[in-house]
Amino acid sequence: MKKRVLLWFAGLLFSVSTLFAQDVPVGVVVAFKKGSSQELNKYLGDKVDLVIQNRTASADKQEAESAMSTFFADNKVSSFNVNHQGKRDESSFVIGTLTTANGNFRVNCFFKRVQNKYLIHQIRIDKTNE
Repeated sequence: MKKRVLLWFAGLLFSVSTLFAQDVPVGVVVAFKKGSSQELNKYLGDKVDLVIQNRTASADKQEAESAMSTFFADNKVSSFNVNHQGKRDESSFVIGTLTTANGNFRVNCFFKRVQNKYLIHQIRIDKTNE
């Protein structure tokens, strides 16, 4: 029993350290898991390029939050799983699958480093055929 708990704890620490090492804010993943545009707003840059189901918009922070709020209202989120994440120079990204009541969506979220913080500068959400 102790061995299982120790292995589980080690796995948890490894997962958390991997998220921090990639410079993708953990709060972004949590915001997508909850379907919360308010939590996502904390990580939005001043200008965000949005591509939501082939609708493209360049939005300020407030407009981006509103668009994400509408998306989450129309598509009740049940889970979000990170498929891939990475970092290069002053940018990073996370790619995941958002499971909703209306099906699965592929989410690509790109970050730029601004004043020692990684902020979202692009969100792309596309319906998957799964």
